[in-house]
Amino acid sequence: MSGEVVLSLRDFRVSFSTLLGPVQAVRGVDLDVAAGEIVGVVGESGSGKSVTFLGMMGLLPKSAKIEGSATVRGTELVGAKPKLMRQVRGKRVAMIFQDPLSALNPTHKIGNQIVEMIRAHQSMPKDAAMRRAIELLDVVGIPQPDQRARQYPHEFSGGMRQRVMIAMAIANDPEVLIADEPTTALDVTVQAQILEVLQRIQRDLGTAIVLITHDLGVVARVADRVQVMYAGRAAERGTVDDIFAHSVHPYTRGLMASLPSVSGERLIPIPGAPPNMLNPPPGCAFAPRCIHAVDKCRTGAPPSLAQVGSNETACVRAQDNELEVITGV
Repeated sequence: MSGEVVLSLRDFRVSFSTLLGPVQAVRGVDLDVAAGEIVGVVGESGSGKSVTFLGMMGLLPKSAKIEGSATVRGTELVGAKPKLMRQVRGKRVAMIFQDPLSALNPTHKIGNQIVEMIRAHQSMPKDAAMRRAIELLDVVGIPQPDQRARQYPHEFSGGMRQRVMIAMAIANDPEVLIADEPTTALDVTVQAQILEVLQRIQRDLGTAIVLITHDLGVVARVADRVQVMYAGRAAERGTVDDIFAHSVHPYTRGLMASLPSVSGERLIPIPGAPPNMLNPPPGCAFAPRCIHAVDKCRTGAPPSLAQVGSNETACVRAQDNELEVITGV
């Protein structure tokens, strides 16, 4: 890691109360993110990526039960009072939401929405805050920012709205920036521009960035480290180079095999579907879909992350040095 740890999760858990029983959405996640570092959090839909960080920020409904620890430079967020959370959100920890159109208020001008974010955390006159808002729009690459600040969200394209969300997120120079699928549904050219903005923020402000995505190509381009999640747990963790070149867990290798290539090779999908989190399977949650699973994978307590080669993995077969089988994935 490139600097001091800013964000730390320890045994972080999220469950939801339902009529059929508790849904265990996040089941004991550990993660450290350092200043000036981009950590990619990847996995299939429903693996617990977004819920982990929405829970950390106190943005889940009352039916959610949050346990464990989530600290920002030592400030505990789990169980924090609403007053503390209002001080933290937007100032110390900010989030770029997945759908900018629904996150922006359609009845307010773009500039006014950024001004509101600034003045919620800083004692700044409205005219000075507006100048800052225009400056932020320029920073994220919006042309004619003074004019654009007077327009409404529907007058912006999808990529432009995403840039506005980034401008709002960095308005108060947060220590941690959570980017939840920031390039979803954008064409590759706009996607590249958005990623460039995030890298510039990392470089110029030293911001710790968590990049939540299912797009492994995005992670390969900008992340320093990667945490692969499956069924609410971490399956594997390592540097971006080690995850892509030397992945160990069968689930990670399955994700890599399903990446489209320019050569037109046939994709190899992962068989089956993620488990029902109302009643997750004993042992490794990936065992029902894993062609390498044996009896010990399906019974007993699920393995936690342990060092195997250059990565940390939750695969019991890899931890028992049965890599000659695993590498055949």
